[in-house]
Amino acid sequence: MTSTYSLRAASPAKTRVDAVVVGVVSGDKGPHLCTAGADVAEAYGRKLRPLLSTLGVKGKAGEVAKVPTNGTINSPLLVLVGLGADESDTAAVRRAAGVAARSIPNAASVALALPASTPEEAAAVLTGHRLGAYTYDRYKSAKPEAGDPGTVVVLSAEARRNEMEEAFSAAQVLADAVIATRDWVNTPPADLTPPAFAEAVAEAHGALTKGRGAPEVAIEVFDHEQLAEMDCGGILSVGDSSDAPARLVRLEWAPADAVGHVALVGKGITFDSGGLSIKPSSSMTGMKGDMAGAAAVVQATFAIARLGLPVRVTTYAPMAENMVSGTATRPGDVVTIRGGRTVEIANTDAEGRMILADAMVLAAEDEPDVLVDIATLTGHLQLALGDRVGAVLGSDDVVADVIAAGRVGGEAHWPMPIPEEMAERITSSKVADLLQHDWVRWGGGLYAAAFLREFTAGLPWAHLDIAGKEINSGGAYGHVVPGATGFGVATLVEFVRRFVESRSEV
Repeated sequence: MTSTYSLRAASPAKTRVDAVVVGVVSGDKGPHLCTAGADVAEAYGRKLRPLLSTLGVKGKAGEVAKVPTNGTINSPLLVLVGLGADESDTAAVRRAAGVAARSIPNAASVALALPASTPEEAAAVLTGHRLGAYTYDRYKSAKPEAGDPGTVVVLSAEARRNEMEEAFSAAQVLADAVIATRDWVNTPPADLTPPAFAEAVAEAHGALTKGRGAPEVAIEVFDHEQLAEMDCGGILSVGDSSDAPARLVRLEWAPADAVGHVALVGKGITFDSGGLSIKPSSSMTGMKGDMAGAAAVVQATFAIARLGLPVRVTTYAPMAENMVSGTATRPGDVVTIRGGRTVEIANTDAEGRMILADAMVLAAEDEPDVLVDIATLTGHLQLALGDRVGAVLGSDDVVADVIAAGRVGGEAHWPMPIPEEMAERITSSKVADLLQHDWVRWGGGLYAAAFLREFTAGLPWAHLDIAGKEINSGGAYGHVVPGATGFGVATLVEFVRRFVESRSEV
């Protein structure tokens, strides 16, 4: 069952739903209900503080308590979720909404009385709840009983303001994009080979552009023969190792009122065995998610088009499967990237940079104002930053804009440098222009970014390394559930929105 979401100005104490969710703040003088739940606090009166104490409620993030109301408010069930110390923290609001979504399994209707007095907060409540409720059961023979509520009402005293409705609608679009990304990343690699992935993108594109008033997004899908004609040696050096041939998908959103041009490139390795530099068995677990960058740029582009943002976006999603076979690229081989640069292969498990190189050259040929690539690229940066914080490298101003966009979108990123000595390392090949990998243990993620920089044509650029962020192998937290996360989509959409704003102000 798909839940229907609405934004309404109503009292949480008087709203007739199966469950009402209220945020709890951990204040200096003890826990208290957030401003949005003031009517509920008034209904309980002096009984509220001892009730919170008896339940052990502190207001900490991730905390949940369920209270039968016995008629104190119109809803029979009160669900208290912790917000932490600051109820104006949009990230905390998003996390609390996600926790709430998993805490009420059998309610037909739910009202959310979380901080939602600004457009940003209302959007955070919606996206947090929708993403926190996400499940993937395509391959379950026994489907779990539908536990999603039929209706979810986000309560806000400011609900009737136009900007609130606009933000709420935009949040629906963003949540759709993240969910679609999660679905692709969760798909087993045998069912999402490069040809199947390209077909899935084409099907999603058909649904997006169908009907009167639908956004006009152009799509091109290039097969093995076309990639060879285009001199995309990097993509083919990886894809030719597999029986499932490589693909490249190009999307373009070009509204007449575009104020600028952004290029997006995403890594689409549908499964990564490591090639002849084969991975240990344990390291192959989760390698179906190595196409998360491509999924993110495709769905971000679709969301940008649905939102009607006045910006030209050209998107490249190179897709290949890195396998072991008699046609696999060997360490020591030299590959020619589109544009003529030659690359000596040292490690066939550093394949992502090879397919990105061709795609970035193609993207740069379109002469965008800024280029952004996103990839599950290196274990080095996963080791450095863990599984919840992405790395961003590139032009200082673009890196700063990406990090700011992620903050709004609820995704954490950290700036990393590209030291000068990396230029010497990537040009140290004795037989080619560039060395793909040098087996030095230190700074491998920085090396990879320096390598990609060679294919940006000097454009303003940022590289997002999201290795480890694409799949949550642990338990649920906030709006993130086990499995695919959709990490990067919110950042890309917000980055482009801010790009439009900056150009509109000039």
